[in-house]
Amino acid sequence: MANWGNLKHSLSSRTKKTNLYYMVSTTILCSLFYLIGIWQHGGGNTTTTTIGIACNPINITSSKTHHHPLGGGGALDFDPHHTAEDLVKVAEVERVSQFPSCSLKFSEYTPCHDEKRSLPFPREKLVYRERHCPEKGEVLKCRIPAPFGYRAPFRWPESRDNVWYANVPHKHLTVEKAGQNWIRFEGDRFSFPGGGTMFPRGADAYIDDIGRLINLNDGSIRTAIDTGCGVASWGAYLLSRNILPMSFAPKDTHEAQVQFALERGVPASIGIMASTRLPYASRAFDMAHCSRCLIPWGQYDGLYLIEVDRILRPGGYWVLSGPPINWESRSKGWQRTRQDLKAEQDAIEDMAKSLCWKKIGQREDIAVWQKPTNHIHCKLNRVVFKKPPICENQDPDRAWNTNMEACLTPLPKASDIKEVAGGKLSNWPERLTAVPPRISSGSIDGITAELYEKDKDLWKKRISYYKKIDFHLAESGRYRNLLDMNAYLGGFAAALIDDPVWVMNIVPVEAKLNTLGVVYERGLIGTYHNWCEAMSTYPRTYDFIHSDSVFSLYQDRCEMKDILLEMDRVLRPQGSVIFRDDVDNLVNVKSIVDRLQWESRLVDHENGPHVREKILIATKQYWTAPASIQDQDGSTKTSS
Repeated sequence: MANWGNLKHSLSSRTKKTNLYYMVSTTILCSLFYLIGIWQHGGGNTTTTTIGIACNPINITSSKTHHHPLGGGGALDFDPHHTAEDLVKVAEVERVSQFPSCSLKFSEYTPCHDEKRSLPFPREKLVYRERHCPEKGEVLKCRIPAPFGYRAPFRWPESRDNVWYANVPHKHLTVEKAGQNWIRFEGDRFSFPGGGTMFPRGADAYIDDIGRLINLNDGSIRTAIDTGCGVASWGAYLLSRNILPMSFAPKDTHEAQVQFALERGVPASIGIMASTRLPYASRAFDMAHCSRCLIPWGQYDGLYLIEVDRILRPGGYWVLSGPPINWESRSKGWQRTRQDLKAEQDAIEDMAKSLCWKKIGQREDIAVWQKPTNHIHCKLNRVVFKKPPICENQDPDRAWNTNMEACLTPLPKASDIKEVAGGKLSNWPERLTAVPPRISSGSIDGITAELYEKDKDLWKKRISYYKKIDFHLAESGRYRNLLDMNAYLGGFAAALIDDPVWVMNIVPVEAKLNTLGVVYERGLIGTYHNWCEAMSTYPRTYDFIHSDSVFSLYQDRCEMKDILLEMDRVLRPQGSVIFRDDVDNLVNVKSIVDRLQWESRLVDHENGPHVREKILIATKQYWTAPASIQDQDGSTKTSS
């Protein structure tokens, strides 16, 4: 027992000594850290904040007068104390090195529709007027100037009828189309009375005439394509009827047609029916229209009517006015023989029958055909109509740099003659929110009805956040022409449906999923595009651009600065961009847009600062070419 007592006493003594050593060591370390803190913060004139740590509470000094984030009566502050902007450290040399301004001669430059570049290409089928883009070494590395005196466009709906002369300084159409009531020049602006070659009483009256043949009021017709649109007055007046047009015309001798349309706030692009497919999904449009559009519908084995058939939805309509319709009364005015005009109409009628279209009716200068709702009977009548054959092993939605084929695009299978192939669309406005048939049928891998509903809610939340961080977007009427560079299911455009805007929804050809058909089934419009190339549009087309993960998608495909220079080309002075992407990409984007002399700021994701994806808001500054003198034809020469 004595031995046990001695052992217990010895262990107790050692434990006490060990605890004493720990206490002394801890006191020395705490005192040392305290003294180091005083030395680092410069000693006096400090604010004292008490922080509880492992040892007894001690005083920590701070050189700032506000409370320490961990201080204040022991309350902890978990709010972020760094912003997304703090992540950006742009080298001073990058801030100084700016992109130069291009020459004034490039103020209306359309890289893929340049007249000089088109010269070597064939005239057959007007191939030379199609897209022919610069090679990599030919791409301009400068900023496209706005013409001197450029002004912000009129706000919609006033812009439908008025465009500033300084923005599109071309009077050619006012002379060539003087008798057709297309356009007038008055003082400092152009006005658009709504007339057209085939609607001298105005576009509204002309649309009423179409409405006597088909129902334009019940919401069954929402999307319409105007081939050879002129200044797009037909599309401009459709907008007031909740019908969304997609208009196109070639860049030709009728200078600036599409440019006028875009200045008016009407959806339009440069395009032509030549040898390649139009850049739209199959079954996209409820109605297609041609008013003396000069397209040779009866030639090339009906190739162009076959392409219209591809992009028309089942049950969709084709409207034709002008030659050869009503040739019996119009032949003298068109300076063509009655036999020639009759032969042309007969060829169109025969081709329409071979496509299984039904002629709804003809009223004076307007004729309307309807596409069948399925191809059950059409496949059977191939015994009678040998041409066009039905396409085999063809992707009907493949429409970027894809040649037209003289074969009939088959509709999705239907089990009953009354069934709408591919699924019946809801009427507008229910169409916008209803589950699109391509999703409900499972046609797009991985996209379910549940995911679609979540995407709708997500974009409502995002648009609400955008309007908080960009007050211009929240200002009704501030923007009109919008571009979504990576539209996916069209959620961005759908969430803005109550604003006075239209959105061009781009589905990049490099996107994992081809969703453009879904965009159209929602009653929205858009096109395919490759962002390594320039758009088929004029400079200063868009008031606002939305770029969602574009630079992640195009990483290692083409240069970031070339995409940003193209965005600068198509964005109006004082227009804005919202980028959302990985923070590393946005830091690089910011360094370039600063050199483009845009104002920019990086902000956190709507879900907070801990999300790696960030948002960059940028605004293009107002600047124009130097003062210039205008020739009578509207061309510009820089003054000395």
